[in-house]
This record gives sequence, structure tokens and C-alpha cells, in this order.
Amino acid sequence: MKSDMELMLGNEAVARGAYEAGVVTVSSYPGTPSTEITEFISKYDAGEVYCEWAPNEKVAAEVAIGSSFAGARSMCCMKHVGLNVAADPLYTVSYTGVNAGLVFVVADDPGMFSSQNEQDTRFHALSAHVPVLEPSDSEECIKFTKLAFDISEAFDTPVILRLTTRVAHQRSLVEKGERSQNVKPYKKDIWKYCMMPAMAKKRHIAVDARQKRLAAFSAGAKEDLPFTIPNVVDYAKDSKKKIGVITYGICYQYSREVFKDASFLKLGLTYPLPDDLIREFAANVDKLIVVEELEPFIENHIKTMGIEVTGKQLFTNQGELGTVAIRKAFFGEEPKCEALGEDVAIPPRPPVFCAGCPHRAVFYVLSKMGLRVCGDIGCYSMGAQAPYQGIDSVICMGASVSMAHGMTKAMAQCGEIDKQKTVAVIGDSTFIHSGITSLIDVAYNKGISTTIILDNSITGMTGHQQNPAMGFTIRNEQTVATDLVKLANAIGITDVQVVDPFDMKAFREAVKGATERDNPSVIIAQRPCALLKYVKYGGPAHIDAGKCVKCGSCMRLGCPAINKKEDGSIVIDASQCVGCGLCFGLCPRSAISK
Repeated sequence: MKSDMELMLGNEAVARGAYEAGVVTVSSYPGTPSTEITEFISKYDAGEVYCEWAPNEKVAAEVAIGSSFAGARSMCCMKHVGLNVAADPLYTVSYTGVNAGLVFVVADDPGMFSSQNEQDTRFHALSAHVPVLEPSDSEECIKFTKLAFDISEAFDTPVILRLTTRVAHQRSLVEKGERSQNVKPYKKDIWKYCMMPAMAKKRHIAVDARQKRLAAFSAGAKEDLPFTIPNVVDYAKDSKKKIGVITYGICYQYSREVFKDASFLKLGLTYPLPDDLIREFAANVDKLIVVEELEPFIENHIKTMGIEVTGKQLFTNQGELGTVAIRKAFFGEEPKCEALGEDVAIPPRPPVFCAGCPHRAVFYVLSKMGLRVCGDIGCYSMGAQAPYQGIDSVICMGASVSMAHGMTKAMAQCGEIDKQKTVAVIGDSTFIHSGITSLIDVAYNKGISTTIILDNSITGMTGHQQNPAMGFTIRNEQTVATDLVKLANAIGITDVQVVDPFDMKAFREAVKGATERDNPSVIIAQRPCALLKYVKYGGPAHIDAGKCVKCGSCMRLGCPAINKKEDGSIVIDASQCVGCGLCFGLCPRSAISK
């Protein structure tokens, strides 16, 4: 092994590739499975790379676009649903093109390990006319990131580097290189950068010409450029070449294991597709197969070319693939697990609130109040599950505030407003991401809904990233902190309360009072995440078996540290309990104590 080889996470490799490419500006919003890219970028010298957590993906994209126009290589990172938020600037910067290289790193989540849908980023690229590169391991994460910047500048286009969960979170060997410098001078050009109708019409023509040039170059057309598109043809050794597989990314790794003797067309650029190369490959094999996750993006394109191809008719467009799924789909092979035996089932591990989580108290109270609750994206989405069942809907970032407003208005129109009160529940980071404009709508349009902001002093769901309400940047530099009370007041919400949710009586009274008043209100449920290093509750709690009557009141908290044994007795697991004390007041016999 070479001394300069290193085992690297896919996301870390993307960060390394951007660094080596001479990236100057990185602006992102955290979202699994993309989060670690920007976290790793922040470890590089601040004098070389400026990086930040933006309030949302749209802002992150616009920061990167401005930096690109100024002449500095720039990047923004997000998960697939974040691209919906950034789509507005993406579609237009496709028209303007770039000055210095501009890369959007988008991590899709087949299988929805941490997402609310399985959207396929390639369709955004298709609509926006933006090329897509897809690496299959960490080494390619470095190479393709550097290539993305080169393509961006050579073809005057933003480039999407598309990852999936498995590529982002696998580890493989990489070889690190040196950092390059690629700063370009700024030049004012309103016909290129100001997208008013007259300018945009001309730029649309340029976009169409760029697409044709990219597709031809991807298929092997000669251009005087210091790089090539990484589309690799690898024919089987036998002369018959019976099976030909077209694939990309992590699907290439799976397919290599399954189709031992097949020929492969491994696509590094999955949009625009290299038609001439595909036709040539298809003509040299007896049966053409496409292996791709999620939608039949490549398969449908090949079918429009009039080429017979096998793909999604053998398995669904749901979830991620793997060697087992591909073998079963194409060869009918059932998975075998001889080591464990056929009767062994993996025990379920549903997600739960951590021991000491401040959100537990919120949903314990809300579930008992009979309220209609519009939820949002974050750890607190688990409030929809048992034992709380305290959320009615979860759609997207910021939707809770708008939906609660819509529900309240609709019920008023139907004369049923007093039958069931409606509240919105949203985290502090999510509120800053896209809840502020929704709250403005509530105030402006004379709404009367209640918004509960769960302020746990961190961006919890994606792994404790800083946000504007904390007062610290991504590099932990002290900065101004967004004052949520003053912000709500400035919007026009004068009915604002700050309550500790662990004081469940006070929290319940605050919610009850707010929902009974005919004005818009905000309740800030303020208590830090139990996993923050500075949060110290003390020793674990204990149940006095002599006092416990096995009523199960404490079990309704849904705390992972509180368990019921087979004989019905209830115990607290000292290895999990953080000693938060939330359960103390729930026991009618005072059987729980430190």
C-alpha cells in the first residue's frame, strides 16, 4: 500500500476533492446523508476555504452562485429534498452559467433512512439542463468532485455531483493530492448574469447548445480539454458478450458482484446521456440490462432510442438495491443466511427520543390535550409514534406553521373552529430554515394559530450542527444569535411565551391559554438537547419496588431507560438513564427518585 493512501468516508472524500480543486466558498444546510461534507470542509484552513451553515438550501445555493460569479470556485451541499428548496436559483443559474466552477452536491436517500420521500435528483437535472456526475466509491468521490469543477468551467454550467446514502457513508481507499488555485477575474456582463426576459431568451439558446456539446463529449467526441468524461466500457472476455449491463455509482459495485461474466458500460456522467456510446455498447451485446436505483431514468431514455432493454420490470422503483435484490430480480435466487439459520429474525429497532430529550415532555402533554398538531422535519417527528401519537401531519421543512394556519382558517370557514384546536410544532433550526415566512403569513393574514418552537439549542436530527439561533458559526466562532422572541415580535406576534417543557404543568397551561385566545401566538419550549456535552443531569433514577404498583404511568413517557419486565414490574436501566427527572412527578406513589 502506498504511504499516501488513506481510508476515507465518501463525504470526506468529496470534501477533499473540493479542497484539492481549489474551492474557495462552501455554503450548505445540514441534511443526512450529505451533512459530513461541509463538516469536513470546516476542518481545512479558514484562510484557504470559507465555509458556513446557511439558514436553508436556497440561501446556500445563492451564496455559492455569488461566489462563483465573483471568480472563486464554489460549492453547496444538501440532501435530495434540499434541492427542492434550492431549485429556484438552480434552474436560473443553469441559464446564466458560471464564472468560476460551481458544484451542487446532492445526496439522495434510497430507502428513506432519514427522509420523507425517495425523489430522484436526476429529474431535477433533466428539467434544469444541468449535468450530473455519479461516483461509486471514495476514490471517485475525490476525482469526480475535481472533475465537476473542471466541467463547470469548460462548459459554462453548474454541475450536480449526485451521491446516494451508500456512497456517502461507505469507506474506501483514496490517494490524496495537492490543492490547486483557480481564481478568475470578475467581469460585469448583464447579458450573461441578469436574467430578464430578453437576456434569458438568448441564454436558453446557449443552454441547448451546451447540452448537445456535453452529450457528444460524453460519448467520446474530441475537444481540446485536459480531461475526459468518466464513462467506461469494459467488455467481457468471451466473444459472445451475452449480457451487457449499463449502470453507475453504487449500483456498479453491486452489479459487478452479481454479473461476474457480463460486459459493462459504467456511466460517470448520468446526464446528459451519451447516446452514441449507448448504441455502440447495445449493438455489441446480446441482452442489455440497466441497473439503477429509484426511477428508470436511464432505462426510459434508452427505450426512447428504440433499443430493447431490461430493467425496472423485474423490480420496483422503491428502496435501495443490493446484491441480494439484484440476484433475486434477475436470476430468481432467494437470499440464504446459513450462519444464522432460516428462523432467525432481526429484532426491530424503531427510532425513539433519547433519554432526557426535551421533546418527550412536549408530546406527552400535547397527546393528552386532544389537539390537532401539524408537525415538521426533525427529531420531534417521532412524536407521531406511540406512545404519544401527538402529531397529525409531517410534510416538509416549515410546513407545520403554514398548515396549522390553513387548517385554522378552513375550520373557521366551516364553523368548526372550537371543536379541536390546532397547533404547529417546529424546531428552532427548522423555524429559521423556512418557518419564518410562514409565521409572517399567519400574522399578516390575521391567523389565530399557535406555533410551538422547540428550542433545543442545536440542530439535533442531523448530528448537532450550529444554527443562527445558537450564536456560533460552523467553526465555533462566536457570532450574533437570532433572538426568537424579538423575531416573533418583529413579525407581528405579540403573544410570545418562553417555557421549560420539563415543567409540564406550566407548559400545559401555556398551550391551553394560547389556543383559547383569538390571536396568533408563539410558545418557545426551551430546553437544551440532552446529548449536548454541557447538559449534566446527575445520577440515574431508581424505582422503589416496594412502592411501585405497576400502574404503567411512567411507561407512557416512552423513555428508553424505563422498561417493563415479563412479570410486569418496571425498572429503570441505569446505563441509559441520564437522570433528567421527568418521570418523578408522574408516579402516583412517588416510587421514582434519584
